[in-house]
Amino acid sequence: MAKKPLIHFVGIGGAGMSALAQIHALDGGPATGSDRDFDRGRGAGLKAKLSALGVRLFPQDGSAVARETDLVVLSTAIEDSNPEIAAAKALGVPLMHRSEFLARYVSGMRTIAVTGTSGKSTVVAMIFEILESAGRGPSVITGGSLIALQKKGLTGNAFRGESELLVVEADESDGSLVNYKPAVGVFLNLTKDHLEVSALREIFLKFRANVATALVSADDPALAGIRADSSFGLASGDVRAEGLVLSAGGSEFRVRDTAFKLPVPGRFNAENAVAAIAACVNEGVSLADCSRALASFQGVARRFQSLGTAHGVEVVDDFAHNPAKIAATLTAARLRGRRTLAVYQPHGFAPTRHLKNELIAAFAEGLRPDDRLWLPDIYYVGGTASKDISSNDVVAPLRAKGLNAFHVPDRAAIVALIAAEAREGDLVIVMGARDPSLSDFARDILAALKTA
Repeated sequence: MAKKPLIHFVGIGGAGMSALAQIHALDGGPATGSDRDFDRGRGAGLKAKLSALGVRLFPQDGSAVARETDLVVLSTAIEDSNPEIAAAKALGVPLMHRSEFLARYVSGMRTIAVTGTSGKSTVVAMIFEILESAGRGPSVITGGSLIALQKKGLTGNAFRGESELLVVEADESDGSLVNYKPAVGVFLNLTKDHLEVSALREIFLKFRANVATALVSADDPALAGIRADSSFGLASGDVRAEGLVLSAGGSEFRVRDTAFKLPVPGRFNAENAVAAIAACVNEGVSLADCSRALASFQGVARRFQSLGTAHGVEVVDDFAHNPAKIAATLTAARLRGRRTLAVYQPHGFAPTRHLKNELIAAFAEGLRPDDRLWLPDIYYVGGTASKDISSNDVVAPLRAKGLNAFHVPDRAAIVALIAAEAREGDLVIVMGARDPSLSDFARDILAALKTA
């Protein structure tokens, strides 16, 4: 057997990078990694799990890149000035973008690649759990942590199965999905996110040209130009969910003659489920097997994840960060709580500036008169971004509309505000991406409610 290459992963704390490092390690390959957040004392849990897999972690100062390093993998977020990039260039070590490295796995296995501006991680998790339950031995590489895998002691965003089936999340945020040539592409939706809709459509069309079989949502008019081999949806499609009934805890529907009961809330999760069902039916899995697996679906960390209840107030942790996700999450929250007490952590100055108007519209439509919304300062991890926007630029227009929205610069101060405001029957929801400390923040709120 050929010796596996020693690969260094720059920014290994990121969801996509940590998944690739884990897959390489689970395949028996030696790996090293570094991350700025680790250097700042964050992400202790992830560090421990990566170390347990044999990944050696270093400060992000260039010391990890040595002559024996065979390859350095990096993401779009890594600047050319990074000391590890400089070290690799000085030593002649090849550099490879994260998407190119993932593309190797995509091309080498029978891959189901899921794309769209919302729902990717959950659909990937649903497909994986259905295939696993059906005895198909799949692997997975994704951005969200599957709770089922976390219970096995893994980080949750990567697993190496016994077969050549692979389920991946194809990220459109930097256009890198055009590097993938999967057997199956699942197209969920198309809304303004990191890029304008027109630019994203061009990326999706290029990706479609690389896909052998395309499964496309029939519910989203923005995907109408994507040529479908088969379609799915709630309103229409070759695989269609009918008789949808939503409840606080989940939903029920039928696909053809098979009943489904889904234990995760929201119309958006029913949409996610029918996409996963379509993908698994395409692989020859029966509807009965799909139904059985989804009935015990354990969910994805930070996707409407309930952390617990204190004095009748539930606290939910959620990854919602773009306008479509926020709108869907707030709609689901209405089924769970008399009032919604929401915290939204904006991430990055450029994304907040790009989506400002759409964020304002999503909150204006999703918040009821008695609901509350708090925004701390924008989460910033470094770089050369222009800091010409603040959280108050989102809050002020909402306040002008008469909504209870507040800019509280120091996030820690929000904990006490929520503890004082919350009443039995309320739902607290913490929304945001990128910041790895958000889950701990949500747990701090739950702890404060318990002692209030």
